[in-house]
Amino acid sequence: MSNSLLKSQRNSRVVVGAVLAIWGFITILPFLWMFLSSFKTNAEIVQNTQNFLPKTWTFENYQRLFHSGFTLYLRNTIVITFFSFVGLLFNAMAGYGFAKFKFKGKGFLFILVLATMMIPGQVTMIPVYLILNEMHLTNTLTGIILPALVGAFNIFLFRQFMSNISDSILEAARLDGASEWYIFWHIILPISKPVLAVQAILTFINGWNAFLWPLILANDEKYYTLSVGLQLLQGQHTTDYGIQMAGSSFMVIPIIIIFIIGQKYILQGFNIQGDK
Repeated sequence: MSNSLLKSQRNSRVVVGAVLAIWGFITILPFLWMFLSSFKTNAEIVQNTQNFLPKTWTFENYQRLFHSGFTLYLRNTIVITFFSFVGLLFNAMAGYGFAKFKFKGKGFLFILVLATMMIPGQVTMIPVYLILNEMHLTNTLTGIILPALVGAFNIFLFRQFMSNISDSILEAARLDGASEWYIFWHIILPISKPVLAVQAILTFINGWNAFLWPLILANDEKYYTLSVGLQLLQGQHTTDYGIQMAGSSFMVIPIIIIFIIGQKYILQGFNIQGDK
């Protein structure tokens, strides 16, 4: 390869890297301003001339945030997110069943699962609400959690990944006397780490950001999530931008951290290759 071609490729990488760095900085700038503003006083935020860094650093906004009922919203969100991870295991089991077991009506049932992906969630909210109302589960954490335990897309992704796992591995385990439960926990799940990691990230984000369904189902403030509480906070403190910035930062930062930690698994998870 000629020196001119190497130099051209190197220059291209530098240009692409510079463009991506500038675009990344522009993208993260509003979040950075929001985070820094959470350490400013409300008077400093509303003044006409804005400073990027706080003139006076203060944790008062966060102190007032958690004295305004945000701790209760955090507890509810953690509970919902935890049970979302329990639902993740249910999705993995369903995906494993569709991928590796033969039973009557398997194809039809899988088509039904896929068909639910074509229906917008807003269409099913009223029927699901009425069903939960008949079960006396409205205005409860149980009612908020149940509809989100399983999802067609999650089952589909697990099924596609697990379909590529070699049947010979499973047959060898069965010949050695391993139960199906043992195979699922000690063979299927370890091989499925990439797709499991992606699903875990998406599950955390969906649980942490839960807003519309808790808002519809919960009439009592004690069942609100962080997203609903943040909206309520904006209603209660219309001009208190400091506490709003603190609440928004508290919502966004954990998601960014989780995404940075697990980003390397995203491409691996969507590269449906489970045969190892």
